[in-house]
Amino acid sequence: MLGYPTKKKVVKKEVNYANLGMTLESDIDLTNQYYLRKSIAVIHKKPTPIQVVNVSYPARNKAKITEAYYRTPSTTDYNGLYKGYYIDFDAKETNSKTSFPLSNIHDHQVQHLKDIDTHGGIAFLIIGWKKYQEYYLLPFKELFHFWSSAQEKDGRKSIPYTYFKENGYLIPFSYEPRLDYLSVVEKVFLSQTK
Repeated sequence: MLGYPTKKKVVKKEVNYANLGMTLESDIDLTNQYYLRKSIAVIHKKPTPIQVVNVSYPARNKAKITEAYYRTPSTTDYNGLYKGYYIDFDAKETNSKTSFPLSNIHDHQVQHLKDIDTHGGIAFLIIGWKKYQEYYLLPFKELFHFWSSAQEKDGRKSIPYTYFKENGYLIPFSYEPRLDYLSVVEKVFLSQTK
């Protein structure tokens, strides 16, 4: 069959969604390990409280949880200490190019961050913009401003990307630490106390 084009075999590429949304958390985990190793801060990911209902034991050393439920809604992802200050924050990512939807944050998380802020802790969100590969720190007070507006009848239900570009606190991304969010915490929260 010389000279005739052959049909190309179409191979469907499998897309693995297993680690979708884990990059930001992985980067924060690596950063926290760096902070701990260098004695800069002690910040850890909070475990999600679950109630195990059923376990399968196919072999003695291969126990497998087959049924479990969340005991209570989790509050935020991370907490710890930095220079004697209590820090509590959540990490969120968005695929949007134009805005961060406030529906990504739950009422109980806002209430938890508000309680932390009220009692003198440092409360914030880290927002990852996947399309731009940018990460911003959003202090709780700014989040609460947008959150309160969204609760009104015609309130905006998202935070525009332009707000982050114009008013945001860009977190530097590097090899080590991966996401140096404490350098931003230092500028935003602690420079005023000195």
